[in-house]
Amino acid sequence: AGFVAIACGWTHSVGLRNDGTVVTWGDSSDGQRNDAPTGAGFVAIACGWTHSVGLRNDGTVVTWGDSSDGQRNDAPTGAGFVAIA
Repeated sequence: AGFVAIACGWTHSVGLRNDGTVVTWGDSSDGQRNDAPTGAGFVAIACGWTHSVGLRNDGTVVTWGDSSDGQRNDAPTGAGFVAIA
């Protein structure tokens, strides 16, 4: 499957394939790769310094990677999100 989006963090990257799956590469010292979600249904991705965010087609947000400043633990819950950055 081809890529429809690429996002880059400090030392890791995330790709969104046209089948809605997420692929990660690079550093994983803070879980940037090892904690990445599996399965399809993603429509957008974004990266911070050492964390990443994915938007699913049901409007929910998924986060993975570092959470030393609440990047994951304080993420919004629920559906209805239409974009991430």
